[in-house]
Amino acid sequence: MSPTLKRQRIDAGAAETKRSEWSDSESEEALTGMDIDAEAGLLRSPSRTQWQTTIEKAIRSIVSLRFSQVAAFDTEHADTSEASGFVVDAKRGIILTNRHVACSGPFVGEAIFHNHEEVSVFPIYRDPVHDFGFLKFDPEKIKYMNVDEIALAPELAKVGLDIKVVGNDAGEKLSILSGQISPASSTSGGSSGSPVLEVGGRAVALQAGGRVGASTDFFFPLDRVKRCLELLQNDSPFYNLLSYSFRPFDECRRLGLQDETEAMIRASNPKEIGMLVCEVVVPKGPAFGFLEEGDVLISVDGVVMTKFVPLEAKLDESVGKEVLLKIERGGESMEFSVKVVDLHSITPDRYVEVGGAKVNNLSYQLARQFSVAVEGVYVSEPSGMFKFDSATDRGWIIESIDSKPCPNLDAFIEAIKGIPDRKRVPVTYYSIADVHTVNIVIVSMERHWTGFRLAVRNDKTGLWDFTNLGSPVPPQPIVPFTATFPELDDSLGATKDLFKSLVKISFYMPIRIDGYPKSRKQGAGLILDAERGIIVVGRNIVPFSMGDVHITFADTIIIPGKVLFLHPTHNLAFVSYDPKLIAQTPVRSAALSDVDLVQGHKVSFVAFNHNFRPVVVETTITDITSVMIPQNSTPRFRAINFDALTLDTPLAQQCSSGILADSQGRVQGLWLSFLGERNSNGGDVEYHMGMGISVIKPILTQLQQTALTNFLPAIKIRGLAAEFTPVQMAQAKNMGVSDAWIQKVEAANAHRRQLFMVRRVEAGGETGKYLKELDLILSIDGKTITRTKEVDVGLEWPDFVDIVLLRAKKEMTVRVPTELLDGEGTSRVVLWAGAIFQEPHRAVLHQSKTLPSRVYVSGRSKGSPSFMYGLGQTQWVTHINGTPTPDLDSFLEAVSKTEENAYVRVKTISFDNAPFVLSIKNNLHYFPTCKLERTSVGTLCGWTVVKKSDEGKK
Repeated sequence: MSPTLKRQRIDAGAAETKRSEWSDSESEEALTGMDIDAEAGLLRSPSRTQWQTTIEKAIRSIVSLRFSQVAAFDTEHADTSEASGFVVDAKRGIILTNRHVACSGPFVGEAIFHNHEEVSVFPIYRDPVHDFGFLKFDPEKIKYMNVDEIALAPELAKVGLDIKVVGNDAGEKLSILSGQISPASSTSGGSSGSPVLEVGGRAVALQAGGRVGASTDFFFPLDRVKRCLELLQNDSPFYNLLSYSFRPFDECRRLGLQDETEAMIRASNPKEIGMLVCEVVVPKGPAFGFLEEGDVLISVDGVVMTKFVPLEAKLDESVGKEVLLKIERGGESMEFSVKVVDLHSITPDRYVEVGGAKVNNLSYQLARQFSVAVEGVYVSEPSGMFKFDSATDRGWIIESIDSKPCPNLDAFIEAIKGIPDRKRVPVTYYSIADVHTVNIVIVSMERHWTGFRLAVRNDKTGLWDFTNLGSPVPPQPIVPFTATFPELDDSLGATKDLFKSLVKISFYMPIRIDGYPKSRKQGAGLILDAERGIIVVGRNIVPFSMGDVHITFADTIIIPGKVLFLHPTHNLAFVSYDPKLIAQTPVRSAALSDVDLVQGHKVSFVAFNHNFRPVVVETTITDITSVMIPQNSTPRFRAINFDALTLDTPLAQQCSSGILADSQGRVQGLWLSFLGERNSNGGDVEYHMGMGISVIKPILTQLQQTALTNFLPAIKIRGLAAEFTPVQMAQAKNMGVSDAWIQKVEAANAHRRQLFMVRRVEAGGETGKYLKELDLILSIDGKTITRTKEVDVGLEWPDFVDIVLLRAKKEMTVRVPTELLDGEGTSRVVLWAGAIFQEPHRAVLHQSKTLPSRVYVSGRSKGSPSFMYGLGQTQWVTHINGTPTPDLDSFLEAVSKTEENAYVRVKTISFDNAPFVLSIKNNLHYFPTCKLERTSVGTLCGWTVVKKSDEGKK
C-alpha cells in the first residue's frame, strides 16, 4: 500500500488545550514525534526514524499464530490457518487476537515470537458478540528474549491518525503496513489479529480481517477489549451485551423519532449525527414482546444513549438486573423494564459426537442472525447418520429423534441413549433459514463405528474435556418378515419376474479409504442365489468392506448384509444376507444365460431409474469394446481389462444399475455405474456401461461351494498384475509385429483383429519383474491373444505362463509367474495424527512405478495435526523419528511410542517420488491412535475398532 500522508491544519492553542487534558506522561507519549509548526499550525506525520524506534520495541510483543480448530462447532468448520496477535500482559502471558482466531470450538495452536521461539497457546476468552479473544501462553517458556507488552489506548483512535499494522500479513513472518485511520484502510487477510499502532507504540485498534486484493479493511475499537482484559487480570466474571445498529437522524425520523427528542439530542451534543436503533429482537428473549425492530433508543435508566460504548458499558454492569429502556416507535414514546441477559450463558460451550456427526446447542449468534429463538440442536458437522440427503449440507436444526423432542443438547443426548444400535428411526429437522418447512428422514442408528461422547470447553486448560456417554444399546433381534412384490403389467412378459431378483443396496462408509470420494452410495443388486443369500452389485456401490450394507427387498424389508468378495479388477462386489430374515418373501435367484452377448443382439433392459422405480425397454447391443477408464489424480478403484457393452437407448444413461436379459428372462449381462475421474468442476464422473454375465459365473460357483459362515470365502483368483489396452493391427504392424503374427491374429479371431499392450504393471509385484510397459502380448502358453478375457484374471490360471511378446520391435519369450489376487480388499487401517494410513490399494500400485513403503496416506482430517503440518494424501511414510516403517505393523509400533504434544519427525515420499521430512506435533487428546481390522468373527460388519489406549484392557 502507498498511503497518502495527509497534513491536518490545527490550532496551536487547541493542541495545548488537548495536552492539558492528558496526564504529563500521556501527553509526552502521545505527541512524541509529532512535529508541530506553531507558525503554520501544521501537525506533520511522524518521521521514519520515530516509527522505526516504535516498531523495534513493538515487535517483541507481536506473534505469528499457527492454529487449528480441530472440530466443527457452531458456524465454523474444522480448519487450519495463520494469523497474528500481540502480548497485552507479559507477566500473565495473555495475547490479544480475533475471535475467529481464538475459535468458538476446540483450538490447538502455537505462537511464534520474533526470535522464532515457539510456545503453545490456548484460548481463555472468546467474545460472544465482537471479533476479539484472548490466548494464554506460559511466559517461562520464552528463554531467549524479553517479552514486552503493548498497552491498549482506545481513546487515541481518531480519523487521520497515522498508524502501522504490524503482523503476520498474508502468511509472512512479519509485515509492516502503513496508513491512516480512515473510512478505508488496506491490509491482507493474513494480518488478522495484528495491532494497529500509533507512533507512541500503543494499540489504538485491532486488525479484524480483510480481503486479499481489496482496498478495504476493518479495524476493531478497543474500548470493550480493554475492559475484558482488566476483568481477566482480576479474575472477575465476564458479562456481555446486546447490540443495536447506528442510524443517521434522517432515517431515525422516518422510523418515528420525535422532533423535540432530536432537538434535545442535538443540543446536548452538537456533533451527534444519529442514534441507536433496535435491529433484531430474538424470539423468546428477554426483550421479546417489549421491543420491536425499528425502535429508536432514547435512554437507559434515564441516561441518554446514542453511542455503542456507553450502551455496552451500561448493559455489562446490569447483567442479571432489570434496566428501564425508553424508546420511540412511530412517533410514540414508550418505556419498558427489561432484564439484561449474559450472552455467555446462551453461547454454546459443549458439543456431542455421535454417528460421525457433531451437534451443539443453537448459539445466540445464529439465532440473532436468522431471528429465531435460542433453542434447538444445531448440526455443526453434517456427517455420518446426520448427513441428510439435501442440496445443502449446513444449517440443519434437529427437532426430534424417534419422535422424542430435542429442544436442547441434553434432550438430544437422552433421546440417543435409549435407541438400540442399528435401529432405523425417524428424524425431523428444518433449516435455520426456513423454519416453516419441516423435513423427515429415516436414519440407521450408528454406535458401532464411532463413539458417543460429550465435549465441554475448559478455559483453565484450553482443552475440551470429553465424557463418554455410555455404551450403545445392543441391536434388537431382527424379526423375520414377509412382503409381496407389486404386480407389473403382463405386457412385460418374462422380464416382469426379474424384478423379484433385484434389490436395493445401500452402503454407508464411516471412513473414506482407498481414495473413495463418498460416504454413502446406493444402487441395485442382483440376487444370484436366493437360498444361500448371495447378491452381486457394482464396486462403485460397495467399493470396500469397511461399512454397513443394507439390503431392501420388495421396497419393504430392510436387513443387513455382509461383504463377501471384491473382484480385484472388475466392477463387481458380492454380498450376502440371511434368507431367513425375509421369511416367505417370493424373491428369486436370477437365471443366468449361457449365451455371450455380441454386437447387434436384442436384449431387454431391466433397471431402476433415479427414483428406484422399475423401467423396462427393448433395445440393441450397439457395441462391445475394451474400455480404459481415466485415472484420477488421487488413486481409487477403477475397473480394468474388461469389455464394455453399450445400448441403443438414452434410458440406459439415466439408470445407474440394472440387468440385460433375453426374451425368456435369463440374465445375459449387468448394467453398472463405473467411478471415473474428478472433473475440473470438482465433481466425480460416472460412466454407465454393461458387462457380460460370464465373469460372474465362476465366482458364484466358488461362493456356492463355500460355507458362508466362514466370513471370507477362500476364492483364488490368479493372473497377471497388469493393465492391458487393445492395439489395432495397423498400429501393431508399425510397432514391429510380423506378417506371420498378423495372420495368426486373423485366424484366432474372425470378429475383431487386435492385440494387447501392457499399459501399466503393478508396483512391487512379480509381474513387473518380467513385463514392461508398452510390451505387446502375442501369445500366452501358445495361444494367440486377441480377446480381453484372455488376459483377464480368473480361477483357471496356472502358477507360471510362457508369454511371447514384442518389446522395442524385438520378439522374445518369457516365463512369468502369475500372482494371487485376493478378493478381500483393504483389511486394516491405522489412524494417527488425524490421518488415515493403510497398505497401498491396487489403484495406487497401478499408478505408481515405485513402492517406497507399505504405509500409504489415504486421507486426513481438516484441523488435524497431519493437516496443519503438511502430511498430505497420496504420500508414503518411510520413517518415524528415524525408525524405518516398511509396513503398518512397524508404523503402528513407532507412533505408539510418541508422546503427547511432542514433535514427531515423519519422513515421507510423495507420489512423484520426492522425499520430505515433516515435524508433526502429536495431539492424542483430539486425535488418538486407533486401528481398525477386518476379522472373520465378531461384529456384523466384520471389523473391530481398537484404540491403542484400550489394547491393554482387552
